Amino acid sequence: MNVRLLQLASPALPVGAYSYSQGLEAAVEAGVVHDAASASTWIGDVLAISVANMEAPIFLRLVRAWEARDIAAARRWNEEFIASREAAELRAETLQMGFSLRTLAGSLDVANASDLDAFEELAYPTAFAFAIAAWDIDAREALTAYLFAWIENQVLAALKCVPLGQTDGQRVLLALAQRIPAVVERAAALGDEDLASLAPGLALLSARHETQYSRIFRS
Repeated sequence: MNVRLLQLASPALPVGAYSYSQGLEAAVEAGVVHDAASASTWIGDVLAISVANMEAPIFLRLVRAWEARDIAAARRWNEEFIASREAAELRAETLQMGFSLRTLAGSLDVANASDLDAFEELAYPTAFAFAIAAWDIDAREALTAYLFAWIENQVLAALKCVPLGQTDGQRVLLALAQRIPAVVERAAALGDEDLASLAPGLALLSARHETQYSRIFRS
């Protein structure tokens, strides 16, 4: 595996992923998530229903667009992904993290980083896919690492707000990570007309998080 991919997927990457729960904190407040089993179910359902059918296949399309230096295609899929964010919390997260990764790419002298300046609103997977293409990293390996980082961040959020013990958190992470290869294969097989994200529970709870009285995470 390319060591640069490890850097991009690291929780130490300064893009602010740790500050968002993607609706998980609201699910805890509503009592939907209350222990390790329910946290695993919540994260796994979001992975299967939303991420696997929309974010993951769009990520692969973004990598292909950047590899071809096709900015029009990259812009199209960037806009599609932003439009799929159904709550202010989810939209703010991807735009803030995309902005942060764009700034970091420029600071690290990533080749052609100025291409990202053409995007007024830059989604995180768009910026991540750009770095993958610039560093000549295999797209499927990159998606595997991207998904692991997403699951890990969700588990870290659960540790803070459920709360879970460290051992329970590692059990959840281990179990959910085993689903990643199937998600990658599914994402690679989906056609453009098959992309979809229907997760009303996630959208509603993420929207409720915006007015939640007591919060650890940003919305």
